[in-house]
Amino acid sequence: MKVETKQMNCIMCPMGCLLTVTLTDGAVSDVTGNTCPRGEVYARQEVTDPQRMLTTTVRVEGGALALLPVVSQTTLPKGKIMACAEALRQVSVKAPVHTGDVVVSDILGLGVDIIAARDMRCG
Repeated sequence: MKVETKQMNCIMCPMGCLLTVTLTDGAVSDVTGNTCPRGEVYARQEVTDPQRMLTTTVRVEGGALALLPVVSQTTLPKGKIMACAEALRQVSVKAPVHTGDVVVSDILGLGVDIIAARDMRCG
């Protein structure tokens, strides 16, 4: 039986608790250091399947600005962030665009949409 521990700071609230995660044979067996239940949920997720939001920009044709800020509608697997960013480098949208419009549906087949983070009027 292989036991290892990992330490991390919780980012779920301003407390920033120092969490200690114990892994037994690669599975989370214990989480300590959290002052609220959100810390345990965060630690288990971060150790087994880390997720991140993606924020970047895409090109705009005919817009008031050259770039449109976009964001993933939900979290993406951390290991796929760079591939998603690379895919978005090839994307160009036509103005006008409204906040919340889907720019890319189901990016890389991950089930997550990329949406506009601001309005973009025609230039």
